Amino acid sequence: MSDKKQLGDLLVEAGIITMKTLERALERQKGSGKRLGQVLEEMGVINGDELIDALSKQFAFKTVRGFADYAFPPELLALVPQDIAVQKQVFPIKQKDNMLALAVNDPFDVETIDFLAKKNGVQIIPVLATRQDLLAAIEKHYLHGKAKDSQRQKILVVEDTPPVATIIQVALHKEGFDVLLAGDGVEGLKTAVVEKPDLIICDSVMPRMDGFSLMRAVRSNPTIADTPMILLTSKATGEDEQRALEAGFIDFIAKPVQPIRIVTRVRRAFDLLKRFK
Repeated sequence: MSDKKQLGDLLVEAGIITMKTLERALERQKGSGKRLGQVLEEMGVINGDELIDALSKQFAFKTVRGFADYAFPPELLALVPQDIAVQKQVFPIKQKDNMLALAVNDPFDVETIDFLAKKNGVQIIPVLATRQDLLAAIEKHYLHGKAKDSQRQKILVVEDTPPVATIIQVALHKEGFDVLLAGDGVEGLKTAVVEKPDLIICDSVMPRMDGFSLMRAVRSNPTIADTPMILLTSKATGEDEQRALEAGFIDFIAKPVQPIRIVTRVRRAFDLLKRFK
């Protein structure tokens, strides 16, 4: 049984949601990369504050709110690697002796909690927080987020082969786009959260997080969930294209990349987005 399913069972047992609602949420969750709590929030079944209040009351967890503006020492933040904070949406609140208070939205994410406990040699005390508070704290203290520049369209290129990334960067720069580069999916996710690009172009095969995993991670983060994405791949069969489009990519570009093809597909993507706004 997965941690997400476990959380759902506990919510049903607590009378917070019905089994029918859980079944609908789990069906909607499939392939989305989203946590169950987020899906339930999007369905309008429960909001973030109601979710953590209900879990707190039922299972005696403490809660924390509005902590993004608190001051956190670097040595505390270092206990949770930036990659883990961004991907798992957890945040260190306080350390005392061999205990670490960790703000989480899913207190039953045993894998992440166990990993951090072993890594730091501490006992983790989960403290419930809304996803909105977690995202705000992570962006401010780990990513040092900055406002999006609305004057020029910004494109994030996530590609682990530098010559390919350079070809794309030069071609798009010539067309007047701002271009950001990331060398793998995890770096790409962090850059997307901070920079809020207008479009993401990513390779299908990369270390640490591939293009499809990056797509799911982007869609699971409310601050960047609507960012359009184009997939680069060396596989160009009809089945590969269908898989990319069904996964949520708005377009599919086969390698080897050609500057004129990149520019054409990017402009077409922005044209399509304008029509549907």
